[in-house]
Amino acid sequence: MAKKVLDAAEQKSRQMDLASVITVTDAEGNIIAQRRMDNAWLPSVSISRQKAYTAAGFEFPTHDLADLTTPGESLWGLHTTDDGRLVMFGGGYPLEADGEVVGAIGASGGTVPQDKEVAEAGVDRFDALVQGEDGGEHSSTEQ
Repeated sequence: MAKKVLDAAEQKSRQMDLASVITVTDAEGNIIAQRRMDNAWLPSVSISRQKAYTAAGFEFPTHDLADLTTPGESLWGLHTTDDGRLVMFGGGYPLEADGEVVGAIGASGGTVPQDKEVAEAGVDRFDALVQGEDGGEHSSTEQ
């Protein structure tokens, strides 16, 4: 399932003429699969993984942290915790099945809006797989 999610995100990245790194993790943020497209920036390897880790850990998209972590807000400084692994900008999304976070995806390699679009393609593919819209596969635990 993780490979199919990566395939969908990579296809979107190619359509956008981007070289991305896409990471899929389990619900605890542990890496399941990662794909680095040719010519993708080396730092995107870590950034995509940390976007997925953050989305899994907080159980919501990473861009939702942006406003909460600006100076003066209640979570200002959050980015300095957890050994610097938390990402406060877009491109990371939880993957949910039956109302439960079962994994996450992170994309890096473009602008924040581009990374969000690439990751969203992976989320859409995951949702279709969970709903059984892809050859009968629908196990929420199969990744």
